[in-house]
Amino acid sequence: MSMLRTLFLLVALLLAPALAAESPDTGLPAGAEAAKAALESSPRHGEYVDVALPGGGKPIRTWVVYPERKDKAPVVLVIHEIFGLTEWIRAVADRLAADGFVAVAPDLLSGLGPGGGGTESMAGRDEVTAAVRGLAPDEVVLRLNAVRAHALALPAASRKSATVGFCWGGASSFAYAAAQPALHAAVVYYGTPPAAATLAKVGTPVLGLYGGDDARVTATVPETEAEMKKLGKTYETHVYEGAGHGFLRQQDGREGANLAATRQAWPATLAFLRKHLG
Repeated sequence: MSMLRTLFLLVALLLAPALAAESPDTGLPAGAEAAKAALESSPRHGEYVDVALPGGGKPIRTWVVYPERKDKAPVVLVIHEIFGLTEWIRAVADRLAADGFVAVAPDLLSGLGPGGGGTESMAGRDEVTAAVRGLAPDEVVLRLNAVRAHALALPAASRKSATVGFCWGGASSFAYAAAQPALHAAVVYYGTPPAAATLAKVGTPVLGLYGGDDARVTATVPETEAEMKKLGKTYETHVYEGAGHGFLRQQDGREGANLAATRQAWPATLAFLRKHLG
């Protein structure tokens, strides 16, 4: 009996990293604490590539993850939070690849850090967030356009593309829906909308996912809904009771409300992407 118990414990220890690699529900992206384990245990092919910028300059360091499927897959650009390209964003990209998409996560700070580096070259979170806040909207669009073009040219990619963004990246995802007319869908996780005048330029369906206890962002939803409806634009929204800002990353927060929101938001994300990307 003691030998069997020892064997059981050994098996449990071997399986622990894999069990911790995802959120408490299989099929959801990992939360922040489990992101590293999720990346280490992923069976999918992920790699860094350097994407050239039009006109030269430091290339955009980009994490690309491929799905395991026979046919060509749609492209999803994963736009990072104000914290730059982190393990958590890379793990979200990996989860999107598991769900059948070519997931592409650019470091939009590439070339802007010490020595021409990006997020990884900066001294700490304060330096990263200041640099992200300093990104000009036109520069963000330029960089996203370069990454999107690179991704769509991959042999494994179909000709359809979407964005998924978080916090600052959520706002950027919404803004990009107005800047890139060939985009097929945009998903906004707890990001603010662009100015009302810009909404008229949105040419793709938008999905907004918000925490009920995130009034800074969620208070913008009703007015944006009304404006998008007036313009004849598709803007599907979900506000999750009790969830806070950043609920997909901090799934263990808000006494279970963040995880409850994640359990609803991620399937909604996949359904929306599949509907519009095929």
